[in-house]
Amino acid sequence: MVTIHDVAARAGVSPATVSRFLRGQRVRSYEAIQAAIDELGYWPSAAAQSLKSGRTNTIGVVVPDITNPYFAAVVKGMESVTRTEPYRILLANSDESSEQEDDVLADLVRRVDGIILAPATEQDQTPLHVRDADVPLVFVDRDLAGGERFDAVLVDNEGGGKQAAEHLLALGHTKVAAISGTLDTTPGRLRREGFVGTLAQAGVEVPPEYDLVGDFKEHSGYQLTLSLLSLPEPPTAIFAANNLMTLGVLKALHDMRIDIPGQISLIGFDDLDTGPLLKPPLTVIDRPMVEQGVLAMRLLLRRLDPDETGGNASRVVLDTKLIERASTAPPGGWPAPSRTRKTRSR
Repeated sequence: MVTIHDVAARAGVSPATVSRFLRGQRVRSYEAIQAAIDELGYWPSAAAQSLKSGRTNTIGVVVPDITNPYFAAVVKGMESVTRTEPYRILLANSDESSEQEDDVLADLVRRVDGIILAPATEQDQTPLHVRDADVPLVFVDRDLAGGERFDAVLVDNEGGGKQAAEHLLALGHTKVAAISGTLDTTPGRLRREGFVGTLAQAGVEVPPEYDLVGDFKEHSGYQLTLSLLSLPEPPTAIFAANNLMTLGVLKALHDMRIDIPGQISLIGFDDLDTGPLLKPPLTVIDRPMVEQGVLAMRLLLRRLDPDETGGNASRVVLDTKLIERASTAPPGGWPAPSRTRKTRSR
């Protein structure tokens, strides 16, 4: 493989002079270096090309949970766009932590041309510093408080929560529990507001012991469901606000031998590839996951196009839809609690 040192030796200059030439700087031996490159068939490395162009041809993507199938689908959509573009994706995980997200962004801002971010919380401040560093930034799935200045591809989270509530109300449920995601995130807050607010408008109150907050992970769905089952009057229906918590709810109900939907109906947010195959097949609020990734990447590439003049931020909000399967049904009721028979002492 021809190296920069080979080019320098052929041109009769130092490797540092060749490096300056590759960065587009003026050097006295310009013609000799160019001739040496042509004769030796030297191809600059990607790093050298990025120094010359000021571009890395790399896009950073930061998500809160790299193990979540939803984010896998979103990144798949992004890759379908970059497959025909001179860009590669550098994927990073914030693990739902603002502190870890800060560290990741501080590293990426020096290494990428643009960033697609699902913020850990709505109160994150680091994205503002990314913008100040003149690195294009697009939000996907989640938003910032006051984030209207950024491009974003979101879904109608509040509308999805409303659809879930309306479905359970139509089936006749009035003892309904909600397992929300963290409320300092866009999905956690808006899905809960849409769900609980719609029930309230219908005269159905969600008491505090039914109104629970998880962390978007399977374990929290599992543990919070056990707490619901330990109540004197468990709910007849549960809404889980993301796919992983839905799996946790389902596992807890199966472990406790609860009949679904005979004793408890279950509706989740986000479909799973295995959703139709589970026992019972899951009723869910679905959204176009891959399309979110496609649109987010297209918005970012538009920002990276030197022919674009900037303009106002684009805010795309996609609709959700109800997919009704066998995990929801009219309330069937719980068996009466067993009573210990007392006998009189003789």
